[in-house]
Amino acid sequence: MQRTTVDYLHLAPDAGLPAMRDTTPFAAILVADDESAQMWQWEAARWLAASGCRLLMTWGKDCAAWSEAAEEAAEEAASYAEVTPEQVFITTSHEDDDLEEVFWFSKHRAAHPAGPLKRTLILHIADTPRRNELEAAYADA
Repeated sequence: MQRTTVDYLHLAPDAGLPAMRDTTPFAAILVADDESAQMWQWEAARWLAASGCRLLMTWGKDCAAWSEAAEEAAEEAASYAEVTPEQVFITTSHEDDDLEEVFWFSKHRAAHPAGPLKRTLILHIADTPRRNELEAAYADA
């Protein structure tokens, strides 16, 4: 396992995006239990890129659209120029996987070209939070 700190953040679909206090590079697992407006997905993807996300694994409702938005947000943040290995933004979409498989992949296989990312964020997009359930499932992976 390469990451050491795991955080959970629940966001209701189409809600305001909080300021991130720690913007050191991190990995994120986006768990979309509920649908959100496409424009909000793009804003949230820009927010992730600006907040230091360098590796995003998407799962749930519209996970392929989330990955597409994140890739575009990363390119936009870099002004469509080539980036250093530390700035590379990687996305994976897991529409055919169980969430437990995504958590396992995150802990045991996902890697960034610049080296280990010390933080993982479980970003939960849903009307109702499931912090304990998702943190326990991640711990068990």
